[in-house]
Amino acid sequence: MANNVSDDDFDGERQPASGLLRRPGTLITIVLMAIVLLGWPGFAGFYSDWLWFQEVGYQRIFSTILLTKMLLALCAVVLSALFIWINLKIALRVSQAGSKLVRYITVNKERLEIPEIAGFIERWVLPLSLLGGLFLGLQYWDSWEVVLQYRHQTPFGDSDPVFGRDIAYYFFSLPLFDLISESLMQLVIVTLVGSLIINLMRAATLFSRRGGSLGFNPAARRHLLFLGAGLFIVIAWRARLEMMDLLFSNNGTVDGANYTDINATLPVLKIQVFIALLIALIAIASMFISANTPLWVGLGLYLLVLVGGGWFYPSMVQRFSVAPNELVKETPYIKNNIDATRKAYGLDRIEEQELSGDVSITLKDIQENSGTINNIRLWDHKPILETFGQLQEIRTYYDFLSADNDRYMIDGEMRQIIISPRELSIASLPNRNWINERLTFTHGFGLTLSPANQVTAEGLPKLYIKDIPPVSSIPTLKVKVPEIYYGELTHEPVYVKTTAEEFNYPSGENNVYTNYTGEGGVSIGSYWRKLLFATRFGDMKLILSDDMTADSRVLFYRNIRERLSRIAPFLHYDQDPYMVISDGRLFWIEDAYTVSDRYPYSQSVGGINYIRNSVKAVIDAYNGKVDFYIADPADPVIRTWAAIFPGTFKQLSEMPADLRTHLRYPEDIFSIQASVYSTYHMDKPQTLYNKEDQWEIASANEAEGKMLPMNPYYTIMKLPGEKKEEFILMLPFTPRSKDNLAAWMVARADGENYGKLAVYQFPKQRLIYGPKQIVARINQDAEISRQLTLWNQRGSQVIFGTLLVIPVKESLIYVQPLYLKADTGKIPELKRVIVTVENRIAMEETLEAGLSRIFGGATTAQPQTTAAAQTQPGSAPAVVPDVRSLSIQASELYKNAIQAQRDGDWARYGEEIKKLGAVLEKMQKEK
Repeated sequence: MANNVSDDDFDGERQPASGLLRRPGTLITIVLMAIVLLGWPGFAGFYSDWLWFQEVGYQRIFSTILLTKMLLALCAVVLSALFIWINLKIALRVSQAGSKLVRYITVNKERLEIPEIAGFIERWVLPLSLLGGLFLGLQYWDSWEVVLQYRHQTPFGDSDPVFGRDIAYYFFSLPLFDLISESLMQLVIVTLVGSLIINLMRAATLFSRRGGSLGFNPAARRHLLFLGAGLFIVIAWRARLEMMDLLFSNNGTVDGANYTDINATLPVLKIQVFIALLIALIAIASMFISANTPLWVGLGLYLLVLVGGGWFYPSMVQRFSVAPNELVKETPYIKNNIDATRKAYGLDRIEEQELSGDVSITLKDIQENSGTINNIRLWDHKPILETFGQLQEIRTYYDFLSADNDRYMIDGEMRQIIISPRELSIASLPNRNWINERLTFTHGFGLTLSPANQVTAEGLPKLYIKDIPPVSSIPTLKVKVPEIYYGELTHEPVYVKTTAEEFNYPSGENNVYTNYTGEGGVSIGSYWRKLLFATRFGDMKLILSDDMTADSRVLFYRNIRERLSRIAPFLHYDQDPYMVISDGRLFWIEDAYTVSDRYPYSQSVGGINYIRNSVKAVIDAYNGKVDFYIADPADPVIRTWAAIFPGTFKQLSEMPADLRTHLRYPEDIFSIQASVYSTYHMDKPQTLYNKEDQWEIASANEAEGKMLPMNPYYTIMKLPGEKKEEFILMLPFTPRSKDNLAAWMVARADGENYGKLAVYQFPKQRLIYGPKQIVARINQDAEISRQLTLWNQRGSQVIFGTLLVIPVKESLIYVQPLYLKADTGKIPELKRVIVTVENRIAMEETLEAGLSRIFGGATTAQPQTTAAAQTQPGSAPAVVPDVRSLSIQASELYKNAIQAQRDGDWARYGEEIKKLGAVLEKMQKEK
């Protein structure tokens, strides 16, 4: 009997819902609304990013990366899914090709039928194929760099020492081949397993009643053998690529293929390639014959080679052939490592110079190098930041995040300065609300600029630029546009060109307001744009605010590091961007690197084995405009990126001339190069193997009872053999586990010499005091210890500044500032300067006084204590005769020699007498 149910049988409350669900148009509308609501936030983020890339002028990068990702992922997903689907459909067909299949098995004399589940499997073939295709194909979404670099690769012009391939092959081709081969391996294995499961479930297996052996029907067998042949072809290709990867081995004393890799592992990999291809051929031949024995023999042989040859044989070669004669065996491979490492880190271009080490510095030398002496940095970054914070933050919501060293021409002389931007800290606002954070407090203001070596009579830094609005005592250093909308502390978006006035700076009891007139930001004048960015930032107040106008704009990605990383994510950025004043405007300069771990035989440091400072990025602090300049046009990696994104990078000659004078060699790459050079200055395999002349970065700064390695520091000095001072980055070396000075390394930064590296090495047989030894001598000095004790008893905190090694001609001066801070105070004051020259130590109120005490006369050093009646910048005291300083040195050397004689230290006695002879000879010439 039919069971008829009418609409009237439903209660009134459910009838509308039933009617709603029956309407196809309504259901489609609900589905579309759900899709829109779920997809709208993602679309808002995507489209707002597109608008931002248009604003900064790099939409080509955005579109190129996006299209490459989409095409790669789409092609990989479609091809993977299609390959899986075709083979699973073939498996479905061939699994039922035989009409005489036994669809049951006998267990304990009972026949068990195998159920037919063809319909179930067929329904799931397409969904499973799509799922497998997505899983295998979407890994290409993030592989856009590999594909684009392969397509636009630039040759290096150098070849690896084993296979003779250009280095570009390992940078740009091999990564893509590795990616494809790994994907193919996964694809074939997934397909093979899926086809095998289908054949088992569809009863394509044949069970022998006699022996109980398992087999497949002929059609299924041919299909599985075909897939197996494909698998071993991919395995052969993978083994071939592993041969190339041997050049990145780290199994030996140094990185790169060693004796065992080349003479044991490499032949085994060649055999694996041959056997894998042989198995593939046997599998193809077995499709037409019924014998399986050749295939099993081939598989067994491959496993034997894989296990025995891949591990046992190389280990035996290493143990019994290499280990007893390691240096002899490994010498050519260590040589490969030395050559590659020096090229990969740019160390092959270092100019090396030997210093005599037996020249004593004189007053005349000090006077002739007044440019060096006048620019010795007496202010460390931490003390001067604390001082700036107390004297120049003005309001609690301003912050000095960093202090950077640079140089400017002041009164016709190059002077080292310390510059610190005054940025706005949203977290420090006294009243945090939406209006203050998004509309009113939108930017930092101005900066503080101080000479690196001058202090006031109170022990505070002299300020060339100070206060709000910025006041400059140097006519050539005027800040006309002090607003900082883009910086290191600007993390949050702000809305500008609104009806609300922006806070500009405090002025007495009142505040000065302004409105942004720059070119930065994305327009949010329409309701559609407001809705878009309200969704993007989760900021519904944007839609409700009455302060927005048709000209309103939103500034976001304002943090300069984040801004650069968004535009060029393929570059690596230095940790220390710095601000520059140019034509009255403020700019940030950020160094960018191209790095890789794909340089054959190069020694890895921190996960990389290749680095170049290839790009200088300049960001306008007011408009947010970004320009990229190629600083190293010889770098094949940046040339490849320039080919991928034409028009993105400009030549360094296109940078404004004033900005070019402020380029400096970055600390990050210099630290890496110095670390590598401390080992790889040894260019002889035997010396490197034995670590006979291993260096390490000199230690000087004490923290928590431990001596820490020195950090690179900027200074202005006249290099040995040069005629004028220049801005350099410097770091000293000591022998490993020793404290005497071995050498010092510099990176030059001015004009045509930019980027040149030089190392000045002292003779190994000479004892040159290192920073750690100088620190020990300072701590042992009775006069200094007495003064420190007195300060500590008064409740003051004594802060030792960074010990600086200052080369003057072929000798050294050590300078260490000493700061004093009261326990209840927050401002460190520069109270003393400790000067050490050879065996002489002086602690005075100024650097000039310390030098005068040591050399016995006035120097041309710029006075560090400034007051109205004191010497103005650029002037110099009178020069006194040099014979007096030489006589003082002679007296000191004679006393040292006598003391060494009493101590029985005849080696030091000889050294002091030799120095004494040199000084007496100079005195004779002066007369």
